[in-house]
Amino acid sequence: MNLEFVKREQLKEKPQDETKLGFGKVFSDYMLMLRYDEAKGGWYEAKIEPFQNLSLSPASLVFHYAQECFEGMKAYKTADGEVMMFRPWDNIHRMNVSAERLCMAPIPEEFFLNAIYELIKVEKDWIPTTPGTSLYIRPTYIGIDPFVGVRAASQYMLYVILSPVGAYYASGLAPVSIYVESQYVRAVKGGTGYTKCGGNYAASLKAGEEAHQRGYSQVLWLDGRENKYIEEVGAMNIMFKINGEILTPELNGSILAGITRDSIIKLARKMGYTVTERRISMQEVADAAKNGTLEEVWGTGTAAVVSPVGELIWNGESIKVGDGGMGKLTEELYNTLTGIQYGRIADDMGWTIKL
Repeated sequence: MNLEFVKREQLKEKPQDETKLGFGKVFSDYMLMLRYDEAKGGWYEAKIEPFQNLSLSPASLVFHYAQECFEGMKAYKTADGEVMMFRPWDNIHRMNVSAERLCMAPIPEEFFLNAIYELIKVEKDWIPTTPGTSLYIRPTYIGIDPFVGVRAASQYMLYVILSPVGAYYASGLAPVSIYVESQYVRAVKGGTGYTKCGGNYAASLKAGEEAHQRGYSQVLWLDGRENKYIEEVGAMNIMFKINGEILTPELNGSILAGITRDSIIKLARKMGYTVTERRISMQEVADAAKNGTLEEVWGTGTAAVVSPVGELIWNGESIKVGDGGMGKLTEELYNTLTGIQYGRIADDMGWTIKL
């Protein structure tokens, strides 16, 4: 395939006030589009084209049987105006892991990644520069056969849209309150919990809405079998600092292998902390809060990066974390990771690329 460029007749007006971007509300001028058709021999078209609505048959498989997956990553501008990306190759590889589970055609990783680089170069003026802002990158992969029947698609669209964004949470780095869900289940081992597919998020909406109505920012999911062991938050992985040790749920097939999660684990170990990936029960966390060893809790994810947790609500009881403020280690990890992403701190981990 060759990557074609289709020029837009008129460019959009870019946001004037970057402090009011919000998250995922504004989109850039161009998008990347790749097409696949088994009858045509596989991947046959790749274009950077104007951002536009998609034209699909109402019978497209994605609408009826949810054969789709997506990713989320960011581009940043350094203080001297250079464009940086953070571990994008890992996102593309993880997208292929999702695709394999959903019986979708393998994505040509190297070509797709280089095409994304070209899209970012075209749209570099859309990358905001206000502290804490970035350009969010959303690759999406969908089956589009016009066929109402349960089977894997033979035709696909793989596209990327861009959105200049601010903080994921309106509260910024203020610690959030999280409701521990004890009724609904997000995923189980053997299912699609480890993939980044829309069905996982659709299954979380009911619990999330109920949590928001109670005044909480997110839901913390427990395992789907015993309703006992911690898995992940709605939009993040989660970590606990208990008696000096960092604990995070092990990847068991129902938890997303977060790239920010992996980065934080590596950074924390480099700082000299013991990081243990294992099963963690809510009772263990509640007991640690009671005996004073629950020191910090934070979520990790591309959108929020590192998000401090000040309170967990479990079975009607409030579990307070530390003094309710952002923990010292949480802040250090946030500053270190974002420092690498924005080029303020030298990257000796091989995580970033300058475009």
